[in-house]
Amino acid sequence: MTGELRVGFDVGGTFTDGVLMRGKDVVVKAKSLTTQDVTAGIVQALDALLNKSRVNPAEVAMVSLGTTHTTNALIERRNLNKVGIFRLGAPATTAIPPLTGWPEDLKQAIGGVKLVHVIRGGSEYDGRDIVPLDKQAIAEACRKMKGKVDSVAVTGVFSPIISDHEEQAAEIVQEVLGDDIHITLSHRIATISLLERENSAILNASVITVMQRAVNSLKTAVSERGIKAPLFIVQNDGSVMSVDYAVDYPIFTVASGPAASVRGSVYLSGIEDGVVVDIGGTSTDVAYIVKGFPRESSITVTIGGVKTNIRCPDLLSIALGGGTIVKHQGEKVSALGPESVGYNLVRLGKSFGGPLLTVHDTAVALGKLDRKLEVFKTDFVTHPEKVNALPRKLVDNAWAAVKATIEEAIDKMKTTVEPVPAIFIGGGAMVVPKEGIAGVSKVLCPDHFEVGGAVGTTIAEIGAYAEGVVDLEKEDRDNAIARVTEQAKDNAKTAGAIRETVEVIDVEEIPFTYMPGKREKVRIRVKGKIL
Repeated sequence: MTGELRVGFDVGGTFTDGVLMRGKDVVVKAKSLTTQDVTAGIVQALDALLNKSRVNPAEVAMVSLGTTHTTNALIERRNLNKVGIFRLGAPATTAIPPLTGWPEDLKQAIGGVKLVHVIRGGSEYDGRDIVPLDKQAIAEACRKMKGKVDSVAVTGVFSPIISDHEEQAAEIVQEVLGDDIHITLSHRIATISLLERENSAILNASVITVMQRAVNSLKTAVSERGIKAPLFIVQNDGSVMSVDYAVDYPIFTVASGPAASVRGSVYLSGIEDGVVVDIGGTSTDVAYIVKGFPRESSITVTIGGVKTNIRCPDLLSIALGGGTIVKHQGEKVSALGPESVGYNLVRLGKSFGGPLLTVHDTAVALGKLDRKLEVFKTDFVTHPEKVNALPRKLVDNAWAAVKATIEEAIDKMKTTVEPVPAIFIGGGAMVVPKEGIAGVSKVLCPDHFEVGGAVGTTIAEIGAYAEGVVDLEKEDRDNAIARVTEQAKDNAKTAGAIRETVEVIDVEEIPFTYMPGKREKVRIRVKGKIL
């Protein structure tokens, strides 16, 4: 897609960024305020891009999005599906029922425990049935919940090893509840661990309609503007997937924004190993990049108060941004935030005649911020006299506090004592220290850094993975890896990739020391070019 036009959006807490790219060149860029429904802000940014560039919309070859739709819905408990929940595991797994440990308001938002059914079934670690699947019980439960649910989540014990019971349950659910019901099977969402995998499947089932509405709105918006290009959404690992695939697996987009920022940083800077510091108006996300992709978290990921085991980037988010309030007593800084003025910076910040001292104001006072970027509608300072009146000692102390905060965050994310390159992106990168950062070999702030996340969404690579449990006493290791690799390539094709272009980017083997024999989990990550 070297010469074709691509449009990308990155939805942040304050701004929605948009870019129109041709090859590696940014043709135009735009920022609009993020709206409550998210979609309206995207449409405003799209209109700004098309109006500025005057390009023929029919020439656009790809539209991609880093979205907060699913994250917002889960955090706000808003517009969630009513979910019928099946665990195929009785009598072995009844001690801890589904939804244990969930926040009460989230449980009620998806329909509550009355929609939970623990059914006889499930597999042993070697693939044998714990007990035969109780198909009659599944059908009866479906008849009882008919008209009360619009989504179903099915989780079987050790289903990532053998998925037969989940597949059979899905057929029964479809037969009783109809083809319009959305079904999430846990073995397609996450790995072995039963409770976290079940949580991941249920959360996925709960945001199907949220993603479906977002996708339909985006399809309508681009179609009305004469764009006939395929649409993609960024996944948690920084790759993209087709929007139709995203409707089935919306849980894979909960961290798409930070992941897009990482990919954009790599794309703009050429650095494939190091630290990305993405600074906005309210917060800063720090991530570590390995071979051009965000390092994955190795610990349990909590989403909306629920523990899951989906793949997510390893991120450290701190309350530091351009709008962060600098708390002080005289010339002594007592704290940075965590409160931020956010998009009210132009009303409340000292640089704009307001009463509050912010990180933005310290950069203006020190002369570090001395120009206005075209993508911002307002100037960087309208009341210089208020900034000039600030005590120099206070400003220096605030600047030192910001620098120390960034250094501490970078140090927490590094895996080596050696200095590493750091890429600073986001609109807030203009208002923080970039010289003499401890633990960093150099700081890069590449061209178009202020819309780096949006640039990251336009990188045309499909990502996918597959995993399986193998017994090396029964199967040759190379054959086992080849088998799982083929499944990963099939998954990439389903997500929108050209299968012949799919390549392996990571092979992970984890022995199961608590199981007899030589069993291990094999996980393969792949990437491929877009259809």
